[in-house]
Amino acid sequence: MAKDKVSESKVTKPAVEDPEIVTTTSAMDKSTDDSVESIVKKKLISLYSLQMIDAQVDKISIIRGELPLEVQDLEDEIQGLETRVNKYKQDISDLEMEITGKQNAIKESQELLKKYEAQQMNVRNNREYDSLSKEIEYQNLEMQLAEKKIREFQNDIENKQNLVDIAFKELQEREKDLDVKQKELEDIVRETQKEEDVLKEKSRQQESNIEERLLSAYKRIRDNARNGLAVVPVERDACGGCFNKIPPQRQLDIRLNKKIIVCEYCGRILLDPEIVQDLEI
Repeated sequence: MAKDKVSESKVTKPAVEDPEIVTTTSAMDKSTDDSVESIVKKKLISLYSLQMIDAQVDKISIIRGELPLEVQDLEDEIQGLETRVNKYKQDISDLEMEITGKQNAIKESQELLKKYEAQQMNVRNNREYDSLSKEIEYQNLEMQLAEKKIREFQNDIENKQNLVDIAFKELQEREKDLDVKQKELEDIVRETQKEEDVLKEKSRQQESNIEERLLSAYKRIRDNARNGLAVVPVERDACGGCFNKIPPQRQLDIRLNKKIIVCEYCGRILLDPEIVQDLEI
């Protein structure tokens, strides 16, 4: 007898449910099975109805395609180009200031040269003459170095200006592309906005019919699902979302509608296909 009880206890494997959405009859009397089935079925119908509305909203997003992302990418690229152009212009401004500084240094050296040359005419000995000659030589070297730096800075300015011209031309092209994409997106949004607003309002109304905990689980599953489907029917003995096979015992549990069951592979809420047929009718 003990062996029979052990084998009997292993016949049905308990389903793994999401702790946020599990609904069982453990706290209810067995005589209330029909009412439990009715309550769970209503919850599933509400969830699937919400899923159908949200799927229509998703279709509108698909119609818009990649345009919103393309617009965002172009805006980011334009911002990057503007930053680059401003950086080049700032570099040019800094180089021009450097040139002005070197030009002022040359003027100072020229004034010192005149001063030292005048002093050379009135020296009293060879030591003073040699000292002034070294100062004159030093100032000449300083002017030559300053002139060399000016030429380098001017070359840098020319190169930076070429980069500015290239970046500015690219910026203008991207701005034209953005204008075209924005107009395309605006046209599509204008065509679909009214329908989308109506659907979103229906979605909000439908959400109000679903308990908060269940709604939270639905949104979480939907966010994690690649196709946005959180509630899927059983199709050909498999999950309608990930297409993994569902064990017969679990299919029976799904048909009984006594608890909300999720796919053990993808986490989507599983639905009796008869419910889907009734809703479509």
